[in-house]
Amino acid sequence: MLKIAYLPLYAHFLPPGHRFPMAKYTLLSQQLLYEGTCGRENFYEPEPPDDKDILAVHDPEYYYDLLNLTLPHKEALAIGFPLSRTLIYRERAIAGGTVTGVKHALENGLAMNIAGGTHHAYSDRGEGFCMLNDQAIGAQYLLNEHLARKILIIDLDVHQGNGTAKIFENQPEVYTFSMHSEKNYPFHKEVSDLDIALPDETDDEDYLNVLYEILPSLLDEVRPDFVFYLSGVDILKSDRLGRLACTIQGCRQRDKFVLENLYKRSIPVQISMGGGYSSQLRHIVEAHSNTFRLAQDIYF
Repeated sequence: MLKIAYLPLYAHFLPPGHRFPMAKYTLLSQQLLYEGTCGRENFYEPEPPDDKDILAVHDPEYYYDLLNLTLPHKEALAIGFPLSRTLIYRERAIAGGTVTGVKHALENGLAMNIAGGTHHAYSDRGEGFCMLNDQAIGAQYLLNEHLARKILIIDLDVHQGNGTAKIFENQPEVYTFSMHSEKNYPFHKEVSDLDIALPDETDDEDYLNVLYEILPSLLDEVRPDFVFYLSGVDILKSDRLGRLACTIQGCRQRDKFVLENLYKRSIPVQISMGGGYSSQLRHIVEAHSNTFRLAQDIYF
């Protein structure tokens, strides 16, 4: 059975300008239930992981400053959200959803987090609306528990996974692959094991041709026994924070190609949703919904 981490969004802790893009989390779950792609039994509400799992990735001083809301003002500004206990709890629970998700993925082949993809979080600081790096925490959990020996992180969000790249820069057990917009945030890029920077206005055909050429050989070369997939839909032309020009159908083809390649190789995968900031919420919800529909069709 497909298991999906879903944490209800309590929007009151956000200023009005942040509530619109965050509404996608609630609308996405409602859409999946309404159309019958998922039932309520597919969803679980995650809790924060053990602190030891977070501290295996994140610096203790930084983490406890988050918990106690004592982060220096400049560092708090870089995150982009006004800090609150509700926000920090939510971030911890999102990470917990991914840690629990890796256990479901080992059992069922695939698991999903309706949030997550907090790839701009470094070990010692947050930025870009990311505070705790959920997939990095999940990857380190697998290694520490001896549940995986080689992990591949496939990051297809429009923004480079800079925090993830830095966290694992000296860890050969984790291979980081980021395909992103060349001129978009973050303006200082870290060095992933494989970075593919795409020019502005890259469309479906060019985007998919690059992915079709790279991914199968990468999987065969790295030979991971677990994959994390960050399936951001901010590659859409309609995205306010993206610079690429893909369509919803092209985004769907991307996800289909990734999941089919993992499925035929029997590699378990945990998926976090990542970015999506189109001006019309229906475009965001439809693009994200396709990922869940494909997961059901291919795996279950």
